[in-house]
Amino acid sequence: MDTNLMFQPIQVLGKGKTVAMKPKAQETETPKRGNSELANRILDMFDKWHGHREIWDDQLDADIHRMEMEIRTTNRKRLPWGKKGTKYFSPSSANSDSRELYMKMLKEPRDQEDGKPHQGRWRRMGEAFGEMLQRDLLFIEKHWEKEFGEKPPFVPYYVEINGRRYPAWEKYAQEIKHVEHNGRTISILGQCDGILVDTSTGELIILEIKSKQTTSAQTGFYSMKEVGEDHERQTMLYSELYENYGISKAVVLYGNLARKSWNMEKEEYEANPDLRAFEVDLNDEERTAILNKFEKVLIAVDDQNPPKFDITKFTFNNYKEATVKSLTSEEYDEIFAQVERIKKSRMPQWKKNSVIKAWEYIEENWVDSRL
Repeated sequence: MDTNLMFQPIQVLGKGKTVAMKPKAQETETPKRGNSELANRILDMFDKWHGHREIWDDQLDADIHRMEMEIRTTNRKRLPWGKKGTKYFSPSSANSDSRELYMKMLKEPRDQEDGKPHQGRWRRMGEAFGEMLQRDLLFIEKHWEKEFGEKPPFVPYYVEINGRRYPAWEKYAQEIKHVEHNGRTISILGQCDGILVDTSTGELIILEIKSKQTTSAQTGFYSMKEVGEDHERQTMLYSELYENYGISKAVVLYGNLARKSWNMEKEEYEANPDLRAFEVDLNDEERTAILNKFEKVLIAVDDQNPPKFDITKFTFNNYKEATVKSLTSEEYDEIFAQVERIKKSRMPQWKKNSVIKAWEYIEENWVDSRL
């Protein structure tokens, strides 16, 4: 409240009198939704754009579809695939279970089982959210200055493919890099959600977009205090993949598709944000740690000695069937004992539930070689 309005004249029996109003208790300042000045500037830009009247541009929408058609058909990007049989790691696997990566490197079949209907919609909604923000970035680049009388804070970076310009994201930004690490070649294949130009500095920034959909509280200040470890490591590996671009900064942006309410006052929205962002500290130490992990997987493949299995990462393992089939009787017994310990531990219940669900799958599908 404006302290200048704490004493307001009101009319009582036709005479002006001054009535002292009780001051409000001191309000706690709402935390910033980002962990850095850069992250908050990106959030502020999207807030300003999404709170503004919607802009329609049929030509720009047509250009977006044309570019998508070209990259998939008439103007495919040529990549340095390497020699036949090259094994690729992806940035999204930077925090995956090494046992899963081992099965992938052995070219074991990927799981083909059908998921549940709500899971299919969940994935599609997450992808659509990222595509929405990418479209917004192109509209911001073209229309921001006309709408707000200033240059946009961030615009898409562009890459050239066979003489044509495209925004640096998805298939347009797909890259392969063969990294020499401790005498081994580690091949990385990936495509980021976006590379932005900070118009105030000219710096390039990796933008990684993630969605949350379970509850509106997931992006609140209590539930989300920092970037997820898997997303941080993924972004770290993107900085290795795009090393030649001269990128020095990266931001992971979270969008919550479960809203608290359609009608929220400014203060309520600030306390229950649906967008959060975290700048990631890009550093050689973390990049080296990820490359070391991949190196150990390749060594395990050469030695035919599977890495230790991590049941806490089994939920999103894309090689569940092959992984379970590879478990020895000793590993099975060890995992059983681990699950029993986890049940009695102080691990959050949702984490326990995922471990118990994983164990049920293993129990149902593992074949005991001792029988």
